[in-house]
Amino acid sequence: MDIAAHKPVLLNECVEGLNIRPEGTYVDGTLGRGGHSEAIAGRLTTGRLIGIDRDLAAIDEAGELLRPLAEKVELVHGNFRDIGSILDGLGIDRVDGMLFDLGVSSPQLDDVGRGFSYRTDAPLDMRMDQTASLTAFDVVNGWDEAELRRIFFEYGEERYSARVASAIAREREKRPVKTTLELVDIIKSAMPASALREKQHPAKRCFQAIRIAVNDELGALREMLDAAMERLSPGGRIAVISFHSLEDRIVKTAIRARENGCTCPPEFPVCVCGFKQTMKSVTRKPVTPGKEELERNPRSRSAKLRIAERI
Repeated sequence: MDIAAHKPVLLNECVEGLNIRPEGTYVDGTLGRGGHSEAIAGRLTTGRLIGIDRDLAAIDEAGELLRPLAEKVELVHGNFRDIGSILDGLGIDRVDGMLFDLGVSSPQLDDVGRGFSYRTDAPLDMRMDQTASLTAFDVVNGWDEAELRRIFFEYGEERYSARVASAIAREREKRPVKTTLELVDIIKSAMPASALREKQHPAKRCFQAIRIAVNDELGALREMLDAAMERLSPGGRIAVISFHSLEDRIVKTAIRARENGCTCPPEFPVCVCGFKQTMKSVTRKPVTPGKEELERNPRSRSAKLRIAERI
């Protein structure tokens, strides 16, 4: 895999938004192939960057890219939901900035054996951390029809969730669904002709839902946001890139709860509920890729960046 070919999303916007201090301590909680980390560490003098990823392949490959900056960088295999305990283990109390890119990296999508893509055949896997036990095969073949319907509707926003879940339940009674293209065929069989003519691939939403379920992405995101914002120094910033509305809504809600979480009635002259503002938005609206980036990297088209600062 050509590491240089991987294109970090909204790179300049992230680096500028973090307002990097050369002597500061920073966290890239979704290391990926190291593109964002390389840019952050390149701005440090006496500072330190902690790169975290649950994918051991990402740790290995990013390590090669970051080798010239090794004295400033420490790589950790872990889940960003454990950011608090990871920092404790490194003896770090507060940090000056954190970056989280919630997308599946291009190398993961392009690695046929990982099973993330609905365009190539592969075993049903979809684990970000390949040491984890739960796989897409387990979800598709083991979860009951009602639970499949729920995750397709909630995580994938799939309007034909009931039809798809029913079709999977019927097919797996005959034999287990083992590969991605077997699953794609089942999903297509449940769709009306009008849905198959849409520009978006008919399996995209269900694959997204299964990936989220396998990796408990939304639960991990909520836990990470709670812990990360608590570990920022005053003036420290958090930058989060999301790729679908569920993620973006969770990020926006977490920031707003710390920015304007007062529950007092509007007519009260002063706050009596005890709310104390701890964060403020740097970006009132999410930052999205410009035309040049979209042309260079079409996979960035759904990216949304939100940045907030600890006060």
